[in-house]
Amino acid sequence: MTKPIKKILIANRGEIACRVIKTARKMGIKTVAVYSDADKNALHVSMADEAIHIGASPASESYLVMDKIMDAIKQSGADAVHPGYGFLSENPVFAEKLKKAGVTFIGPNPHAIVSMGDKITSKKLAQEAGVSCVPGHMGLIDDAEHAVKISNQVGYPVMIKASAGGGGKGMRIAYNDTEAREGFQSSKNEAANSFGDDRIFIEKFVEQPRHIEIQVLGDKHGNVIYLNERECSIQRRNQKVIEEAPSPFLTPQTRKAMGEQSVALAKEVNYDSAGTVEFIVDQDQNFYFLEMNTRLQVEHPVTEMITHIDLVEQMIRSAQGEELKLKQEDVQMDGWAIESRIYAEDPYRNFLPSIGRLRRYRPPAEGARSDGTIVRNDTGVFEGGEISMYYDPMIAKLCTWGEDRGEAIKAMKYALDSFELEGIGHNIPFCAAVMAHDRFERGDISTAFIAEEYPDGFLGVDLGKGHHRHIAAVCAILHDISAHREAQISGSLANHRRHIPDVWAVQVKDDHFTVKLRDAQGGTILAAIDEDSDKATVEIEVMTRWHPGERLARVYIDNKPMVLKIKPRPEGFDVHYRGSDLKVAVRNPRAAQLAKLMPIKLAPDTSNLLLCPMPGVIVKVMVAEGDEVQDGQALAVVEAMKMERWKIRCAQRVNASLPK
Repeated sequence: MTKPIKKILIANRGEIACRVIKTARKMGIKTVAVYSDADKNALHVSMADEAIHIGASPASESYLVMDKIMDAIKQSGADAVHPGYGFLSENPVFAEKLKKAGVTFIGPNPHAIVSMGDKITSKKLAQEAGVSCVPGHMGLIDDAEHAVKISNQVGYPVMIKASAGGGGKGMRIAYNDTEAREGFQSSKNEAANSFGDDRIFIEKFVEQPRHIEIQVLGDKHGNVIYLNERECSIQRRNQKVIEEAPSPFLTPQTRKAMGEQSVALAKEVNYDSAGTVEFIVDQDQNFYFLEMNTRLQVEHPVTEMITHIDLVEQMIRSAQGEELKLKQEDVQMDGWAIESRIYAEDPYRNFLPSIGRLRRYRPPAEGARSDGTIVRNDTGVFEGGEISMYYDPMIAKLCTWGEDRGEAIKAMKYALDSFELEGIGHNIPFCAAVMAHDRFERGDISTAFIAEEYPDGFLGVDLGKGHHRHIAAVCAILHDISAHREAQISGSLANHRRHIPDVWAVQVKDDHFTVKLRDAQGGTILAAIDEDSDKATVEIEVMTRWHPGERLARVYIDNKPMVLKIKPRPEGFDVHYRGSDLKVAVRNPRAAQLAKLMPIKLAPDTSNLLLCPMPGVIVKVMVAEGDEVQDGQALAVVEAMKMERWKIRCAQRVNASLPK
């Protein structure tokens, strides 16, 4: 056994750095944060015992520069490094540098990283070990034309992937020669920027697969176990969005076979830390080795929640040389856990990255809830903090646990409803929409789920009249509470009180309701609702302790809990609920009659404008001054948040006169 670790430098940032700090603190180990210019006020910097500046904002000038990390180790006297995920986490050269410097690397040995961290090498080893692999070309691809040639040999569709990739970066699907050429160059650029390694390989893309991965855990004494599986099939642009453990699809027999195969593969390279073996699984539960990530995964919390094993702690103990105390038969599968990745992306604008200040950041409270479910939120941000253009757009990993999948989903719906986030675009409405989707609730999912269910992008959710009726009742009550409060304030300054009507006209999208309110016992309000179209009266019992100024309206409707995110607006509220963003108008009946006479304001015409959706770096200009361009032709490639997000294309046929 090596000597115990006393101080860990975390060669990373954001939520994973904060996550490592929490476990190190629990174990009595000091921590050192490193930070770039953009991260000088970041949460991980304030949480750590020490913090060292390592360079400019771009990762290529800070977090990816080994010499700067090594200098920080010397300055701090750290005796160990945890790399998190991404950046240098799967770089064998970095692991070797640490080994030569006598610094403990909290991760697998360099041989395992070289063997399994490289996608091409790992597939060759898996094939030699008899592991079922996806057909493909494991050699390096020289250029775009070589990529086209190989793609035709493998057969479209193909997956173009970065050898050193991960997190969905450096990955493209190509269905024809043109997409293969463009995908090769984009993957190569992303790989170079994200990992400092631009090697590319190509494999067959299996359509309608599930993405299921096995968590493994090993020590330096030859012991390896598997901690069951995670289902990661809800993906967008090859980036995981929602994960769960266990999978709703696998049989116990398939789970055992995948786990045992993963352990055999890990033992082949003397794997001695936490790692993940990823598979694609077809509809008949045939599984194919995809890759092995020789690091901690983003989605590790769901495994921790169902096994009650702290993976970061186990990584630290393995790095110290401790023997794994857990046996395979000790691994639990208690309940169900789901993770929603909260990203700084605008789902209504094709998920374009969003940057800016978090004017409001109020995640749901962590811990056990009264119904027995559990909420966990791993994050690296805080209210008032900045989301920059330089790094991954992840804000938080919201996780829930329940005794079964239905309870975990119900808890996630409520947690997403309760998550207050303002100042930037974010994907909470989209995550909420997925949670409420009947196909997801059935567990009938694949990696094509988002493309199939949202082919035109995410346009919000149509909740239907039933939900609109409940929202109308709640908003009428909130408006009534606010009106009475204003009347009390004005009444204290004058000799008269404003008359507050007990009937309100409420408009939710195109649905119009007349809501009559009356108090009942125990703080309950009865709302008698007439829908204007059929005049059928529905009586709803609503209980709330909401006070004006609160952004969350927690109510019980007919004894069932409901949470609305609200923001006051003239004559009503902006309401966010279950993936639907609504403008709810609440007026007295006379004002409602007059409102129907108002003309509809038309949106401005912006068809002749060419605007970049967000700040970024133009990595390639594909035309020259004076060129004639065609409708739909690519003009330039823009990169932001470590990924080539979009190509700027010509909207109509014009003669280009671009500045030099």
